[in-house]
Amino acid sequence: MSNSFFQKDIVSVRDFDKQKFETVFQATDKIIGMNQNERREIVRGKTLGYLFFEPSTRTRLSFEAAMASIGGTSLGIADASSSSAKKGESLADTVKIMSLYSDVLVLRHQLDGSSRFAAEISEKPLINAGSGTEEHPTQAILDLYTIRKEKKKIDGLKVGIVGDLKYGRTVYSLLYALSNYNVDVKLISPPSLKIRADSTYEIRKKLQYTETSDLEENLDDLDVIYVTRIQKERFADIEEYVKVRGSYKIGPELVNKIKDDAIIMHPLPRLDEISPEIDSTKQAKYFKQAQYGKDTRAALLALILNENGI
Repeated sequence: MSNSFFQKDIVSVRDFDKQKFETVFQATDKIIGMNQNERREIVRGKTLGYLFFEPSTRTRLSFEAAMASIGGTSLGIADASSSSAKKGESLADTVKIMSLYSDVLVLRHQLDGSSRFAAEISEKPLINAGSGTEEHPTQAILDLYTIRKEKKKIDGLKVGIVGDLKYGRTVYSLLYALSNYNVDVKLISPPSLKIRADSTYEIRKKLQYTETSDLEENLDDLDVIYVTRIQKERFADIEEYVKVRGSYKIGPELVNKIKDDAIIMHPLPRLDEISPEIDSTKQAKYFKQAQYGKDTRAALLALILNENGI
């Protein structure tokens, strides 16, 4: 069977359908099942180049760990202030140079449209690791994989997405991804952080969702509770941030109201929206989610870099 991911860019989760997700999930399962020696032969001799113009801990380290786990190496820019961008070098030139040194590129940038632009310039396949407030496709892939692994299915579930739905790029990618499945979605946010109508036109065609600001009244029938932080860095007016900061907090009292087999997810980093007391509960899956992030990114890299897949 041909590998449709070979040498392809991963810019938007909108380019995925159910079958493409399933291809990545099966590749992830296969990698997890391999012994270490087998895994380290998958992309031996290949190099990942990363360009992070916005702060990142989990995503960058996850890609580096993923590449190392399948036998590759990584190099790149973890901090724009230490790169030639500080001297005024254009994104286009930086991407061109990095593509000379790498077999696959990973880009995070603060501007909307940056990954699409960079993919057109790069001579090597490029993965969007977050473009402005638009999308974060590999986060959506790992989110779906987490749901599939922990709930044994995606179709038929009730999913609640909580927090900053206006600026959270993980939210838009997750909604686009969920639109490939038969799910019931509740969007729970402060009124000022509701999902942007102009960004959900396409989603609305495929996915029905309801919006509310009341977290407690919607908790008891949810299978998946996906919590996001209020993103201070996205607010032009700090006073607006202060008004909504701490709007929702998942603590022991709320966890007692949710289903016994519900799962709590978070793309991380968290601030105070999930109490550390919840970490030891069986519903808390956000650290496992981060582990699955490494595994799904390893699978994606393997598919992009190997013509015959894994």
